[in-house]
Amino acid sequence: MKKYINKIVLVALIGIFTAACAFQSPIGEAVGTLWSLLPPIVAIGLALITKEVYSSLFIGIITGGVIWSASQGGGFEGFFTAVVQKGLTANIADAYNVGILIFLVVLGIIVSLINKAGGSRAYGEWAASHIKTRKGACLSTFLLGVLIFVDDYFNCLTVGSVMRPVTDKHNVSRAKLAYLIDATAAPVCIISPISSWAAAVSGTVDGVNGIRLFINTIPYNLYALLTLVMVVFISLTNTDFGPMKRHEKNASDGDIFTTRSTVYPKDPEPSNKNGKVIDLILPVVMLMICCVLGMVYTGGIFSGVGFVTAFADCDAAYGLSLGSIGALMLVIVYFLCRRILTFNECMDAIPQGFKQMVPAILILTFAWTLKSMTILLEAGPFVSGLVESANTLKMLLPFILFVVAIGLSFATGTSWGTFGILIPIVTHVFSAELAGVSATGQIPEMVIICISACLAGAVCGDHCSPISDTTIMASTGAQCDHVNHVATQLPYAFTVASVCAAGYLLAGLVQNVYVVLGSSILLMLGLLIIIRGRTGKTETAK
Repeated sequence: MKKYINKIVLVALIGIFTAACAFQSPIGEAVGTLWSLLPPIVAIGLALITKEVYSSLFIGIITGGVIWSASQGGGFEGFFTAVVQKGLTANIADAYNVGILIFLVVLGIIVSLINKAGGSRAYGEWAASHIKTRKGACLSTFLLGVLIFVDDYFNCLTVGSVMRPVTDKHNVSRAKLAYLIDATAAPVCIISPISSWAAAVSGTVDGVNGIRLFINTIPYNLYALLTLVMVVFISLTNTDFGPMKRHEKNASDGDIFTTRSTVYPKDPEPSNKNGKVIDLILPVVMLMICCVLGMVYTGGIFSGVGFVTAFADCDAAYGLSLGSIGALMLVIVYFLCRRILTFNECMDAIPQGFKQMVPAILILTFAWTLKSMTILLEAGPFVSGLVESANTLKMLLPFILFVVAIGLSFATGTSWGTFGILIPIVTHVFSAELAGVSATGQIPEMVIICISACLAGAVCGDHCSPISDTTIMASTGAQCDHVNHVATQLPYAFTVASVCAAGYLLAGLVQNVYVVLGSSILLMLGLLIIIRGRTGKTETAK
């Protein structure tokens, strides 16, 4: 009976939420009401109950289609219009989404080429001789994640491909690897001025220098900074709690998966035993350089625009797909010149790499479609209305924005969409204070704090959400069962979020970055030490 308690509780919560929706408004008036949040809640709840992501996402999509059709009086025709035309077809045809899928497939092909050439095997052997402990494997993953700060998608897939052989050799669970990847993807990009995330944020506020505003938010972006603190702490001390503890214990006994996902097949054995470490490092460097060039090219750098401005104006999806295709051609030429692979072997890697990425493509397509359901049902305006109604409590506004951003990002699976909705609300609330910025150049401290809270909450919700692109990419990069990744990451993310909530309450009162950041880091470390002490006692008792 005990093993069914969590499932019963989740089903009951979904039922209560549905009843609350019906109490607030009839389903015929669902658009822009609490009903708009039901599809993602159904999908997320079913994923946690069934441990199966495809059917859960699809049922969430169906729920959204039914609600939208009922609200429009469209019957079966309206239902299929929402699910197929406005959902699946529109997302597959979307240029940005196609760019991400191209990048995903090309990266899979490059990884397949590297593996076929023996580069992964050589790097694994080199790392085994230099990285002696599980602690070293975790810290190496963290450092590589910090170094690849340009884009979160690129980060997830590259770090996963490079570090899987290393963490496997040291019996680090795939769930732990997925967490390390996820924790150094969006949290690093959101505090890096040269990243696709900085470009997205910099364009959300009119009348203010976007890059300067972004840089000012970095010290107040508590979730990103405290997540990095947590990753370093748990890597150095081997502290684990929640479901992750079971995964790590199983990994130390030789089972790095705990529950193996059949959608992620084992990496094929390298066909070439003469590969060298350079056969992994050089293709990755080529990929990084080409992707950066691709992104700044789309921002107009070759038309005389400055580097920072080009990054701010770049089309990340187009730039990544352009750069990855260029890198693929260079990698093939490199392996042919090295005579380590034949032309036919390089061509064989193309369908192999595509096949490796099919699970991620399917999950992403369903996740994007579910987001479309929330857009059709106007979840964003509904949540933004709730925030605007609370704007009189300006001292509590950072805390409120942080909590609301978590909920919206978790439900919709998009951090960019979340801060795109909430930041304009902040600028509206503080319109009087922002009116004089162009003259003085000084951005009010409370504005910076509130925008930071939006960014931090958006990343936190995105970090927790099973339907988030970055969460899916982290699972793909680690080749970890997606539900396992979500279940093991949630306690870690909620721990950081609880400290951040206290930090933003303090920020609204004192508005001093040194006090807020210093107090938050100390509270985070104190909480982690307490958790370590309690988990240590549990292990001793057992």
